[in-house]
Amino acid sequence: MREQVAHALRAALVAGHMRPGEIYSAPALAARFGVSATPVREAMLDLAHEGLVETVPNKGFRVTDLSDRELDEITEIRLLIEVPTTVRAAGAAAARDLARLRPMAERIVAAAGEKDLIAYVEHDRRFHLELLSLAGNEHLVALVGELRARTRLYGLTRLADSGELTASAREHLTMLDLIAAADPDGLNRLMTAHIGHVRGSWAGRDERRPAHEGTRP
Repeated sequence: MREQVAHALRAALVAGHMRPGEIYSAPALAARFGVSATPVREAMLDLAHEGLVETVPNKGFRVTDLSDRELDEITEIRLLIEVPTTVRAAGAAAARDLARLRPMAERIVAAAGEKDLIAYVEHDRRFHLELLSLAGNEHLVALVGELRARTRLYGLTRLADSGELTASAREHLTMLDLIAAADPDGLNRLMTAHIGHVRGSWAGRDERRPAHEGTRP
C-alpha cells in the first residue's frame, strides 16, 4: 500500500495536482486517495527523501519547486539516456514483450480520453520503464524513474481538455508498431519528439501559478 500510494503521489506531483509551495497534510491526502493516513505519511516521507517534498513540522509536507533550468536539464538527461536505451531495448524485444506492452499503451490512451491525469502519468511511467527494462540495466531504469518523478507537466489539464493529450498518448502504440517493424530510426525520431513534449506545451509554463493561488486540500 505504501508503494502504491507513493506512485500515486508522484503522479499527482508530475501532473500538477499538487502544487509547489502548497502544504498538504497526510489526513487530507488520505481522504483524497481513499486510504488511511499511515501509508500516506510513510509515502510522503519517501518522497521527502527523494527531495520531491519537504516536511513542515506539525503541518504536513510542502511540495518543492523546480526552476525552468532544472527542468531543462532533466529533459536533456532523459533525452541522452532514454532515446538510445529505448532503441537498444527495442532490438531485444520479443513478440511476447510487445504483447505485454500493448495493453499498457492502450491504458495510457484510455486515461487520456477519460482525462484521468494521475492514471495517465502512472501508466506512462510503467510503460516506459518496462520498455527500458528490456535493455537489462536495472540501475538505468531506476535512474530514469527518478528523473520522471521530478518532471512537472502542468499543461496536461489543458491538453486533455483540447484532445491533444489523446493524440500524444497514441504515440505509445506507434512506438510498439515501429519496434514490430524493426524501424530503429523511426523509433529514435519518435522518442526524441515524445520526450521533447515535456518542455513544450506539456510543461504549461504559463500555468505555473504562484503557490498562494493554489487550492489547499
